[in-house]
Amino acid sequence: MRAGAARRLAQVVVLLQVLVLAVVGCAPAAPADPGGLGNGWAPESSLELRYAQNFSVDYYAGGLALITTSDQDRFLVVPPDQEAPTGLADGIVVLRQPIERIYLAATAVMSLFIALDALDAIGFSAVQADGWYLPQAKAAMEAGRIAYGGKYSAPDYELILSQTPGLAIESMMISHSPQVKEKLESVGIPVLVDRSSYEPHPLGRTEWIKLYGVLTGQSERAAQVFDQQAAYLDSLAGQPASGQTVAFFHISSAGYVVTRRSGDYVPKIIELAGGRYIFSNLGDSDQATSSVNLEMEQFYSQANQADHIIYNATIAGQLSSLEDLVALNPLLADFKAVQTGQVWVTDQDFYQDMTGLGQLIDDVHQMLTADDPAPDQLHYLHRLRWADAGP
Repeated sequence: MRAGAARRLAQVVVLLQVLVLAVVGCAPAAPADPGGLGNGWAPESSLELRYAQNFSVDYYAGGLALITTSDQDRFLVVPPDQEAPTGLADGIVVLRQPIERIYLAATAVMSLFIALDALDAIGFSAVQADGWYLPQAKAAMEAGRIAYGGKYSAPDYELILSQTPGLAIESMMISHSPQVKEKLESVGIPVLVDRSSYEPHPLGRTEWIKLYGVLTGQSERAAQVFDQQAAYLDSLAGQPASGQTVAFFHISSAGYVVTRRSGDYVPKIIELAGGRYIFSNLGDSDQATSSVNLEMEQFYSQANQADHIIYNATIAGQLSSLEDLVALNPLLADFKAVQTGQVWVTDQDFYQDMTGLGQLIDDVHQMLTADDPAPDQLHYLHRLRWADAGP
């Protein structure tokens, strides 16, 4: 090789080395491991979860508990007699027990605090007293033990800050008002977003009671409540599906039929109970909304042969008889379930009570399999009859 060519080759090699070093130097560093406390401590154990997928809890020395939600928010719960360790990773929010005067804007979570006998931890509700179907919550607000703190999208900041809440608990609805979350955090109120509504299994929703058991120091009680509900489902294991179809809906004030998309948790409850939701492919699975509005004629064409009807009185108000149902739309009189007397109505605490989803599965199973379940055997459902047919 000639001397000039050799020099040019050496220059090219040097240039390539420089380029490689430049690219490596500009490449972003590998992201830090988001798990753990960030100070080298290793967890001693983790909370056992059976169905919930949207949170986890790791336990550390001294009774510390690190809660991680599926959106990667992290909260370190510190017992009253302990201090938070130093060197915590950025983003970990320290919650010191007892956590008091909570601003609760996730409606269904109230039932979990009631089941934990921890209602005293709630200072503010985003629902007014007359909006509660849970008697304990309603009574606490009427007695002044829980104050109305403004709805989730417009909190009464002045009132809330006057009591210095230890935590705000929001539902996924807060995604429509992100400025509220930012404002609460900016004034020093930690915000935990409850993601139980995103759980794919109905009992995953109930299992969020374990997270709130950690927050309130009631983990043992939380496990007991959850295990009682899981036992209802376990008792149905191995039983064949009934093959019977179920329609779940209510009639809106505008006359639309409002039902649930096929991937929602209500159709899953029907399936776990041994039934089959009348709609096999209703709604967009990529959409967060669970409700689907249908014209009555469209609903009739697809659901009139359903073996059972469950009317959602939580939204539309209670019905007393089949006459009340048919009065909503005369086409309902032609439905198979109306003609055979297989029409059931939810109680009004259906959506506000997350503690009884195992019992609800059992209720639906009894609806599907028992000739005429006694009213005291069911908690969330009751049967509609013709007014002139007697009890």
